[in-house]
Amino acid sequence: MPKLVKLYIKNVLIGFAIAAAFVAMLLWFNVMNLWGLISQSNDGMLALFLLWFMHGIVFAGVQFAWVIMAMADKGQGPRGGTPVAHHFEPVRVEASNRSRQAQQLRR
Repeated sequence: MPKLVKLYIKNVLIGFAIAAAFVAMLLWFNVMNLWGLISQSNDGMLALFLLWFMHGIVFAGVQFAWVIMAMADKGQGPRGGTPVAHHFEPVRVEASNRSRQAQQLRR
């Protein structure tokens, strides 16, 4: 199996584990009475699964993106772009009486 696929699977599993911990904390702290809604509903297990799965998709994507972006070459040398001059000079721009759009509308 290619290294990138192994990396993806590993980070997706990490993301879904983080999502499980997040949903567990939501239920433990009873945010917005979520524990009461899930435990008293006939479809509570479906709601719990969907809550975990949807958060898992988000956290897995963030986890994988974080790892991929962390792999970037740090590079040597100065960072921050080129220096900008600290003084500004005015530039003369001619203004006509009518704008182009107004001239095109008259045609």
